[in-house]
Amino acid sequence: MTASKHTVWITGASSGIGRACAQVYASKGYHVILSSRRESALVEVAKELCTTLSLSSDQFSIVPLDLANTESLADITESVISKHVHVDIMLHAGGISQRSLAIETSLDVDRRVMEIDYFGTVALTKALLPHFVQWKSGQFVVVTSLMGVFSSPLRSGYCGAKHALHGFFEALRAEHYDDGISITMVCPGFIATDISLNAVVGDGSKQGTMDEKTGAGMTPLECANRIVKAVHKKKAVVLVGRSEILAVYLQRFFPGLLRRIMRKTAVT
Repeated sequence: MTASKHTVWITGASSGIGRACAQVYASKGYHVILSSRRESALVEVAKELCTTLSLSSDQFSIVPLDLANTESLADITESVISKHVHVDIMLHAGGISQRSLAIETSLDVDRRVMEIDYFGTVALTKALLPHFVQWKSGQFVVVTSLMGVFSSPLRSGYCGAKHALHGFFEALRAEHYDDGISITMVCPGFIATDISLNAVVGDGSKQGTMDEKTGAGMTPLECANRIVKAVHKKKAVVLVGRSEILAVYLQRFFPGLLRRIMRKTAVT
């Protein structure tokens, strides 16, 4: 790998927003490091994108990882850095969601969501952070959710993890501003991915059904194009979605009204 080619490392790259971001960045000439739990799925993504975009296979690197196994992430990061001149962008798109009433959700489920969505993302960030500091450059792109700004029923554990990400990365932004490190917080609304199919319910099993609003949401590719444009502009926060993003402004200016709306609105 030469220093002239920019590198983006993407978690959650086997499907959904992560895969779509991999497609957009690859089409722009980036070297793309694909990460998720299943190596076979990543290999398939790389093959499909090489065919679709007429690219060479050496434009992709396959790095399987499990965000729930935080102790492994430092060694994985060290291995990645040893093989690449510089990682320019770390795009955190990996994670799971949850669909169940808080009273019916075991604490083990809350811990699992927090371990993957929050601690896994934080651990990988801390592992890569010294590399960014050394180079005096780098960008963390964190795909959180509108649920990191406000909350809705049936997502208590998920909202908790996403709110926590905003707290951590806003602090990190201030701490490393002088090191040339930038952070973009991405808050998607309804995006047509498998997130609700794979969401865990109260006992830890998968929901296995598509939320109506998610299924009718923006395509992952459109979402990815908006993300990549915002990252290029180094925006601090980007809202991605349709009318649902208006809830962020209701939260800011009319929080009581938003609470009443969320109590009555179908959220699946």
